[in-house]
Amino acid sequence: MRLQGKANSSLTVAIIGGGFGGAAAAVALQSVGIKADLYEQATSIKEVGAGIGMRPPTCRYFKQWGIYDAIMNKTTESYYMEILKANGDVIIREQWPLLTDDENERWSRLIHRADFIETFMDHIPAENVHLGYKAVKIIEHDDLVEVHFENGQKVEVDLVVGADGIRSNIRKEFISDCEPVPAKAHAYRAVVDGMDKYGFATDETFRVYVDGDVMVYLLPLPHRNQISFDVTVKSEDTSWRPDITNEEILDLVKNFEPRVRKIAESLTIEDYTCRSLFDIEPLENWSTNRITLLGDAAHAMLHHQGSGANMAIQDAGALAEALRDSDSIMEALQKYQAERKPITDVYQRLSRQEPTQESQTAFPEKATFEKVAE
Repeated sequence: MRLQGKANSSLTVAIIGGGFGGAAAAVALQSVGIKADLYEQATSIKEVGAGIGMRPPTCRYFKQWGIYDAIMNKTTESYYMEILKANGDVIIREQWPLLTDDENERWSRLIHRADFIETFMDHIPAENVHLGYKAVKIIEHDDLVEVHFENGQKVEVDLVVGADGIRSNIRKEFISDCEPVPAKAHAYRAVVDGMDKYGFATDETFRVYVDGDVMVYLLPLPHRNQISFDVTVKSEDTSWRPDITNEEILDLVKNFEPRVRKIAESLTIEDYTCRSLFDIEPLENWSTNRITLLGDAAHAMLHHQGSGANMAIQDAGALAEALRDSDSIMEALQKYQAERKPITDVYQRLSRQEPTQESQTAFPEKATFEKVAE
């Protein structure tokens, strides 16, 4: 029996983790007729702390999944990115690179993380979302996988998708015991209301200010009249949730242009999500016979190129297509990895290239992925 036939009837999938990748996988698999249940250990699913940019290859999947309009209504189209000195002098102003075969798709869609995850969850049937389900034991057999949860529940499925993030227990148990690699940097992130109050009005340009070891990322969300504000700084402290005071953050941006300082002065430390930055080295393999990884569990990367969420969503699309078109789960997982791993390996490497005053481009990915030469 072709897997495609089973996918339209009885193939079952357990997705472990309710972040971008897990939610996208649930929607993608549902779109090709596969029953996918999403299991999240938290009692609610939410994303806070920052905006993201969605690229055209990602947005094309939204059309296939029937959620394009729902997401686009919560976004702003951005055409340019700038790298600036702390005083506001522009070093580079560059249009987003062309990553598809449509010359009109030199853009990124900017969205708040909370809007993004909410839209996905709105398109997953409620009976397929299981909150408060922490996977504590997974047993792989030849013909099925058992997943045992801390609350005493157990499921038996054809395939498990580990979308459980950079510290993935599934990766550690079944794929690789590699540890997250500290970038020796912190990111302090907040979303600020009233972007017009800070001199940006309806501006849609994504900006990165650089001053030595300090970078400030400003991602506008005009459809919300908000700005996603991120202060990233080198640090030897590699604790996952570092301690920082508001006064220390203000000191980090003291040399920056008035608009940046004004944003920081409007915030309190309670407004920030503070974390150390980590990634992982590329894995040799993502899958066993009936277990595979997706998103940060497979290829966690740093935020400098803004690719993590895009890669997770594109993983979900590729996995769904591979399962739809293959004769067996093993064949599907081989196709999935063959398509996605070469791309994510490159983005993992590129994500370690932080913007500097010496940067020659705002988009290091252009050399590898640009469709049309400048």
